[in-house]
Amino acid sequence: MTDLKRVVVVYHSGTGHTKAIAESVVKGSAMVDGVDAQLLCVDDVPAIEGDGAGQVAWEMLNGADAIVFGSPTYMGTVSAAFKGFMDATGALWFTRAWMDKLAAGFTVGGGLAGDKQSTLAAMQVFASQHGMVWVSMGIGVGEPGIDRLGSSIGMMAQAGDGPAEVTPPAEDHATAQRFGERVGKAAVRWG
Repeated sequence: MTDLKRVVVVYHSGTGHTKAIAESVVKGSAMVDGVDAQLLCVDDVPAIEGDGAGQVAWEMLNGADAIVFGSPTYMGTVSAAFKGFMDATGALWFTRAWMDKLAAGFTVGGGLAGDKQSTLAAMQVFASQHGMVWVSMGIGVGEPGIDRLGSSIGMMAQAGDGPAEVTPPAEDHATAQRFGERVGKAAVRWG
């Protein structure tokens, strides 16, 4: 396939747990034939100038067929760093630069629930503000070890107090890979 679809996973990670899940999402997307999946940390996204032309991170996002948003859940919503990224896209919103791109989201929190649904809803509203088309979870129903937290709006993971090499557990990484694969397949189908 010569027309590669691009999936960019843009995330913030305070302790490494969200980065670990982001890497699993990228791995899943990259498993899909015809998909180029890339990882981008919001800490590496500079202040936007104009429409981002000539700025590598913004060109990566603007050129994506699908953007997957990832943030830890802090105090019931996205982290301040991720919210700063969201706010920085105002000029792109004004020109509708991301209109009809696919969007999806994932979050990592310490509790089983921990208001992670609110974080995903914030991402979905953000994507809708840009006119993006949201890709839901759509996987895991009745599959042992997949979507153990029972999310539908996007992917959720739970991280304990251990290092990112230990937590989130393997089931959450398997779910993240399957979620990334779903987004990759959506990009090929609709991107």
